[in-house]
Amino acid sequence: MSIPSRPRVVVTGAGSGLGRAFVLELAKRGARVVAADIAVAGVEETARMARERGAEVVVEKCDVAKAEDVEALAASAERALGGVDLLVNNAGVAVAGEVGDVDLEHWRWIVSINLMGVVHGCHYFAPLMKRRKAGHVLNVASAAGLVAAPGMAPYNATKFAVVGLSEALYQELRPHGVGVTVLCPTFFPTNILEAGRGSGDPRFIKVAAKLMKASKLDANDVARAALEAADGGHLYSIPMGDGRVMWALKRLAPEQWYRRVGPALLSLARKRSG
Repeated sequence: MSIPSRPRVVVTGAGSGLGRAFVLELAKRGARVVAADIAVAGVEETARMARERGAEVVVEKCDVAKAEDVEALAASAERALGGVDLLVNNAGVAVAGEVGDVDLEHWRWIVSINLMGVVHGCHYFAPLMKRRKAGHVLNVASAAGLVAAPGMAPYNATKFAVVGLSEALYQELRPHGVGVTVLCPTFFPTNILEAGRGSGDPRFIKVAAKLMKASKLDANDVARAALEAADGGHLYSIPMGDGRVMWALKRLAPEQWYRRVGPALLSLARKRSG
């Protein structure tokens, strides 16, 4: 279930940030890539950068919230590549705010992209891999899909769902020789806050921005770690040490985590950002 040399790959949300990092990391492997994004200018720039590194890249405009777009993406990738060895369901957005404060339209927006975008990718690509008895699905979630923080319910809900989907899909596809990995990083520099929506506490947004800036890992490191996990056939990729520690503590005593440890850490982070 490891990724072959010179893999045939589809990456969604490839126009910037982590999606671009995936494409550029795969370029080092001589990959043939279908790079998809709703933002055409961004994905064209990604393609230019990847081609300079020796990759063969096809650009596709795709809104992952629309099932018909992802169905067309799968058909296009089959024609262009003759099959897909790796699907990276990366496209994602952020919505911050407390339940009851966040507009329901923002809920629908984030669910349509963060959850249904991944569902659409799995729905159209997994059966092709299953029939071929080869391939790998890499779903981008977050540490927010393992440990929930207050004020992030919409984001948490979608990322928890992606983790659950990946865990189920792993069991369904493994007997057919197809692998699944779910990526759960903590903070690292991206533009997700700028592109987000919601009514989040400005203090929390400030904390998140500072944690992103302070991260020792960047998008390239996270992409590389995820690809290494997929190569190894691992279900979970949790690149950051703080994410692994938080997940372990929460699993050990989940109720105590949410009553004591999590709120204390959040309070400390807010004080340091003040």
